[in-house]
Amino acid sequence: MPADGTAVLENLAFDLAREASELSAQLHPVVRLSVADLVRSMNCYYSNLIEGHNTHPRDIDRALAADYSSDPHRRDLQLEARAHIEVQQMIDERAAELPRPPISRAFIEWTHREFCSRLPETLLVLVNPDTGERIPVVPGQLRTRTVAVGRHVAPAPEDLPAFMGRFEQAYDATRLTKPRQVIAAAAAHHRFLWIHPFLDGNGRVARLMSHALLLDIGIGSALWSVSRGLARNSGEYKRLLMAADEPRRSDLDGRGALSQDALIDFCRFFLETCLDQIRYMRELLDPSELQRRMELYVRDEEGAERLRKRSFAVLREALLAGELERGRVPALIDTSERTARRVISALIERRLLLSASHKAPLRLGFPIDVVERWFPKLYPAT
Repeated sequence: MPADGTAVLENLAFDLAREASELSAQLHPVVRLSVADLVRSMNCYYSNLIEGHNTHPRDIDRALAADYSSDPHRRDLQLEARAHIEVQQMIDERAAELPRPPISRAFIEWTHREFCSRLPETLLVLVNPDTGERIPVVPGQLRTRTVAVGRHVAPAPEDLPAFMGRFEQAYDATRLTKPRQVIAAAAAHHRFLWIHPFLDGNGRVARLMSHALLLDIGIGSALWSVSRGLARNSGEYKRLLMAADEPRRSDLDGRGALSQDALIDFCRFFLETCLDQIRYMRELLDPSELQRRMELYVRDEEGAERLRKRSFAVLREALLAGELERGRVPALIDTSERTARRVISALIERRLLLSASHKAPLRLGFPIDVVERWFPKLYPAT
């Protein structure tokens, strides 16, 4: 944990707290639920991309509808993506039911178990490159072998329980001020990966743990993803992780076994990445700008006769009001009930509107087909 008085980190922590709060206030709570679905898919895409698994956003969308590829490799990646999304959704929506705090061994093992138990068998086997031995990955089980990650030899298996216990004590948020909680979240991300408690899946678990920890301390939300920023600068992310694995450089470099200066560098990078992603999403979700992009898209679709006239007024009301009663639509768009039903049906068919039943209120949807137009640069250009 970086020492008290690290001004640059404390300033970043204050900025994060303030700007995260501003982001959450931008949208109606019901609209935030739809955005959260989109962000979970995005988070999964980027978290897996960091591990070298490039699953196309459309394949992720199909996986959520249980529409899997006939190609075994693509299908495996789809199942992996769905597993990530399902675990994050539990973290987002059922936090009170899960082991706490997110830095606890119980939560970390739960995350690994829930994620890995959803994976196909082909992704739960490691092959020793030297011997060809096939080593199974057991969901939720701490590793029983010594491993090396680059130049770093992780703690011995028999020492893992003690390291995990110390990890939970060191980053216990209840003992820290709010700025220190934010800094601790960044430091914990590295220290967890340094411990490397599982045979495989540590990266995904680390990023899910960080997401849960940021939620727990009131900084994170389902509206932004640090994984997007880490993936877009993955070379620096991995370089700083490796640097923070190194022993301290001098008597002035902290009091522990590892370099405090390198840990501070990593924490600064991590917090700046969080702040950058919050600002990106705040700009993207600005209601007036989002409305403008939505209107341009709808006008193009109406011109091509893929949507009915007056569709934008319905979508705009769903954005601003959160939910829209079906009975309000005829007056809203100044048309007959029959025409209003046709407008609604076309929007539901395109998943631009969502509804729990044919009589339930309507809310805004963000299908994959509109992501590039409504949320530019959310995903890399393909």
